Amino acid sequence: MIETPPSSVDVVLPCLDEAEALPWVLERIPSGWRAIVVDNGSTDGSPDIAHDLGAHVVSEPRRGFGAACHAGLTAATADVVCFCDCDASLDPGLLPTVVGPVLDGAADLVLGRRRPTARGAWPVHARLANLQLARLVRRRTGIRLHDLGPMRAARREALLALGLTDRRSGYPLQMVVRAADAGWRVAETDVPYRPRTGRSKVTGTWRGTWQAVRDMRAVLAERPSAAPVVGAGIAGGVR
Repeated sequence: MIETPPSSVDVVLPCLDEAEALPWVLERIPSGWRAIVVDNGSTDGSPDIAHDLGAHVVSEPRRGFGAACHAGLTAATADVVCFCDCDASLDPGLLPTVVGPVLDGAADLVLGRRRPTARGAWPVHARLANLQLARLVRRRTGIRLHDLGPMRAARREALLALGLTDRRSGYPLQMVVRAADAGWRVAETDVPYRPRTGRSKVTGTWRGTWQAVRDMRAVLAERPSAAPVVGAGIAGGVR
């Protein structure tokens, strides 16, 4: 595993009723890194559990995956910021492999490409929708991606400079699209994808799935920025 200096990385963990998964997730945060648990209106005691386990807890009352992620980003202070789901489907202990290319200057944004470890870890309808979304992203940006997974890493100031505005399900997609428009080098690395703990708030419900599709269509309909965003490191991404 890649070693990094203490406090060089913050890990943003959007959280909505993840009391069961939190202990496993937080114990696997790499040593010296800071866990930022963003509570998005939990009613199961998740914020108290996270606090007791040593995480920095941020409250974001406005519901939405993007709202929680962005609250964590604005609360971060480290040079590099990671994002990871808080439902135990992804192992935070593998984050150094995602962060590595960013720290080495080889990439500006790295996404963890999900590889299911068991049947049912990733529902077929969700996987097919993700593949189609990746194709649409390639058509829109020219970047060849296989997955728009939630585990990712980039430099904090550069992310803030993207001016992300989506506060729901389109946030991860908007990050990739705007990074591509800014000339960032976007890369993927494989990460195991486990069956999540509890029910998905998005693909686990028809309403959540419909809302996610609507949010992502709106992001893909955005016009490219007139000028690249400065601050991602070395521009000229691999497409």
